[in-house]
Amino acid sequence: MPMKILVIFALLSSLLGQTVGNKDIPVTAVAGESWLNHLHRSFNDTSMGKTGRSGPPAPMPGEEPASWQLKLSLDFATKTATLHGSDVYRLNCRGCHEESGLGAPPEINSTIDPVRATSVAVIMGRMKKAGVDISRANATVLAKQSNTALLQRLHKGGQDMPPFPQLSEAEIRSLVAYLKQLAGVPGAASEQVAVKESPSRVGEHIVKSTCHICHSAVGPYPNTQQLIEGAIPPLSTLSTRTSLPEFVRKVTHGAPIIMGTPPMQRRGRMPVLAYLSEDEAANVYLYLTLYPPQE
Repeated sequence: MPMKILVIFALLSSLLGQTVGNKDIPVTAVAGESWLNHLHRSFNDTSMGKTGRSGPPAPMPGEEPASWQLKLSLDFATKTATLHGSDVYRLNCRGCHEESGLGAPPEINSTIDPVRATSVAVIMGRMKKAGVDISRANATVLAKQSNTALLQRLHKGGQDMPPFPQLSEAEIRSLVAYLKQLAGVPGAASEQVAVKESPSRVGEHIVKSTCHICHSAVGPYPNTQQLIEGAIPPLSTLSTRTSLPEFVRKVTHGAPIIMGTPPMQRRGRMPVLAYLSEDEAANVYLYLTLYPPQE
C-alpha cells in the first residue's frame, strides 16, 4: 500500500472516538429514509435519473480501464475549510439546482426568480418596466415577504424540496448572499460571507444535502437482482464496503458497477459529482466513518 494511503488511514484511525467538528456547529449523524423514498419515487423517475448523467461505461472486453490516481491532501482529515457562499451552494444545492441555479424544471424549480424577488431594486425595476408605479415602501414590503418565504423554504423545504435544518444561521446567510449574487441582485457582491468548517462538517453538508436525496441512512445492501432493478444502497454500507480510494474515485470520477449473473461490469448509475474535490469526497468518507448513519 502506498505511503500516502497509509498516512490517510492512520489519520482516520486516530480520529475515531474523538469529537470532530466546529464547536459552534455540532456535527450529527445522518438518519432516516432518503428523500426519494419519502416522495415514493425511484431514481429513474427523477430529473437526475432521466438525464442519464451516470457513471462511466464499463470497459469493453480486452480494453484497459481508465487510469486514475488518488491525489489527497495529507491533512484533509484535520484541515479547517473556509467555505464561501459559492461553496455552501455547491455542497448543498448544486446536485439538484445545477451550477446556474436554474434547476431542472418542471420537477426542480429555478432559484433565480424567488431570490430576485427579495430585492427592492429588482422589484421596482420590474414594475417600472411593466408600466406599474410602485413606491419604495411597498416594494420593501414585498421584498421582505419574499425573503421570509425563501428562508422558510430553506428551513422547512417544500413539496418536492427537502428541508435543510442542518444549516446554521451563518451558513444560511452565506448561502443567501451567494444566491443573490448568482441571481444578479444589485449589491450582492458586498454581502458575501465566509464560514469556517471542520472536515467532518464539510462531509455532513454533502451527505445530508446531496447523498441523502437518493441514499437512505441505513438498511440492508441490495442483492444483485435488486441492484439491476434500480435499488440504491444505504449510506451505512458505503464506507464499509469500499475503501477510501474506491469511494473517492466513484464520487469524483465515477466507476462501473458489478451486477448480474454471472457478475459483470456495467455502467454505474450514480451521477459523477465532478464539482467536488477529492478532499471533499474524502471528507464524506470521514464523516460516515466517524458518525455512522442511524435509523
